Amino acid sequence: MAPVIAVTGASGRIGRRVARRLVDAGAAPRLLGRRPDRLPELPGAVVGPAAAYGDGEAMRRALDGVDALFLVSAHEAPDRVPQHRTAVDAALDAGVGRIVYTSFLGAAPDAVFTFARDHFHTEEHIRASGVRFTFLRDDLYLGVVPALCGADGVIRGPAGDGRLAAVAHDDVADAAAAVLLGEGHDGRTYDLTGPQAFTLEEAAAELGRAAGRPVRYVPETREEAYASRAGHGAEEWEVAGWVSSYEAIAAGDLAEVSDAVPRLTGRPARTLRQFLQEYPASWRHLSGA
Repeated sequence: MAPVIAVTGASGRIGRRVARRLVDAGAAPRLLGRRPDRLPELPGAVVGPAAAYGDGEAMRRALDGVDALFLVSAHEAPDRVPQHRTAVDAALDAGVGRIVYTSFLGAAPDAVFTFARDHFHTEEHIRASGVRFTFLRDDLYLGVVPALCGADGVIRGPAGDGRLAAVAHDDVADAAAAVLLGEGHDGRTYDLTGPQAFTLEEAAAELGRAAGRPVRYVPETREEAYASRAGHGAEEWEVAGWVSSYEAIAAGDLAEVSDAVPRLTGRPARTLRQFLQEYPASWRHLSGA
């Protein structure tokens, strides 16, 4: 009998893609989310009951009978790590024997990118639980790159001339599906990146080429970065995450190029140029269209 695979965050960019790939491979995943009415309708997939990470009892019920859990990290929040811990503990209580978790490149307790610290603490909790696990440490997503640029055609941030090897959501989903459906991945950590590391100045050039207009990168100091984001009404922890993502680029923390995507999927990872060609809606705010 085929193992039952549950996919959390199945209405999101990663979870939805992974669920579709599992279905295409002949699996019958159980789709989980806080709002079951927002989950995709996929032939063969089973929509589970509402389950928020922080609700241990709801998660336990939703994971009853599940063999493997694809745990998509929760949205950034001050209580993100407790949410993850509750979800992991619920999975163990439900008898789940394997967890594949979407982590972040360079996850560490002192990571420059503050949100990467959440992933480290979640990884440690999963390791300590004794459950079979695989960690997928994603770089920043390629879809984030166009969003860094304002409608004025300027990317601003304290990234200096650092590089990042951003990865496509589709490539992460392909890799995740390969891990969930394959063997020999227990206890492994895979760094999922794109095939090349680029500066934000180079990213601006690619965006400009795609949009048919000048796009440029303007480096900021940390003080300038905090000041330019002060009017967004975000909480301090969130702004720190935004600013520190650029600082992580400057520090070289996101520049590693890994071959994990082609090793797991059998094909090259997408470049920024390929992504922009495939998803023109991502840069439409720059074209005036």
